[in-house]
Amino acid sequence: MKEKQALSPCPFCSPEELKIITRSRNFYVINDNSPVTPEHCLIIPYHHIADPLELNPEEITEIWQLVQDMRKKLLAEDPSISGFNVGFNSGSDAGQTIFHTHIHLIPRRRGDVEKPRGGIRGVIPARQSY
Repeated sequence: MKEKQALSPCPFCSPEELKIITRSRNFYVINDNSPVTPEHCLIIPYHHIADPLELNPEEITEIWQLVQDMRKKLLAEDPSISGFNVGFNSGSDAGQTIFHTHIHLIPRRRGDVEKPRGGIRGVIPARQSY
């Protein structure tokens, strides 16, 4: 699925302008600038690739390792974290607004929402509860 690129420059293609938390060979991590919960972060490739489903197998391995490393780091720093949502949007109809791959790592805490059951299914609110 190819998305039309916005006319404005990609905000993730100039990581030197961002406050990087940590990095690996091909990816970097920043805090989300509009966090869902405290410590919500994004794992982003240095090279521009619009669709996360087009990462190659080596990139998938590396990005997943960074997700796991950040999870461990956040758990060590904040004992109130009791779960995580991990996800990405692929395409404008799925809610993608920045067409540069990024994975959301969203720490969750007991009681942060009244009914957490269904988690990621909440992207379509009527389908969250089942």
